[in-house]
Amino acid sequence: MLTENEKAEVQALIAEGKPLPEKYRWKLFEQPRETELIWPGKTGEVTNVVLPFQTIEQIDEPRAETSGVVGDLFQMGAGGRQSGGWSNKLVWGDNKLVLSSLKNGPLRKQIEDAGGLKLVYIDPPFDVGADFSFDIEIGGEEVTKQSNVIEDIAYRDTWGRGIDSYLCMLAERIKIIHGLMAEDASLFLHCDWRVSAVIRLLLNDVFGVQNFRNEIFWYYYNKMPDTRKGVFPRSTDTIYWYVKDKSKGY
Repeated sequence: MLTENEKAEVQALIAEGKPLPEKYRWKLFEQPRETELIWPGKTGEVTNVVLPFQTIEQIDEPRAETSGVVGDLFQMGAGGRQSGGWSNKLVWGDNKLVLSSLKNGPLRKQIEDAGGLKLVYIDPPFDVGADFSFDIEIGGEEVTKQSNVIEDIAYRDTWGRGIDSYLCMLAERIKIIHGLMAEDASLFLHCDWRVSAVIRLLLNDVFGVQNFRNEIFWYYYNKMPDTRKGVFPRSTDTIYWYVKDKSKGY
């Protein structure tokens, strides 16, 4: 499919040890008939580390005032202890390491024996700027909580190199989640206007566009719109709904 001039150009570049222009990627190699999302640093590798979970606190029964309302949320065994080692866990740590430990560790079999992971809801960070401070009232006085070193470093690692570093952070976690989900599972991802467009492309890349189910608009009916900049007010967020495999039910 190359012209004589193109053949000569390719031969000359190869002889000089130089990379070929991007156009030859499509002319020299057969390409899959699908759209591909590419960014600097994209890789198919994911973390496979397995770390133990250390128990800090254990609650085996609901408070008296909520008894009878919780239902079977707390799965009890003999003596009032929890019967399921995988359930009712609030895990504190880097979610990439937690997800990897769930996927590759001993809890994976317990989860699958119970029917598998059916529902995932995630709320990744928005591109809100590196300001993690907020005001809080203590003892009748308002105090401003400033960002700490860990928050600043986390922001730098996530956003410091632009949208490509954000995609690298999020893509690895979504791939591990995808590998954890049961065949009939659903994922709901909450985002806003800052990153919704690129996140949808990323979800299409991992789940497949055919497994997109819906785009849910979360309307803040009680949120005062900011019209000072002369733009239409933003009063919605987006929740994307994807399934693992729509042919398997969900």
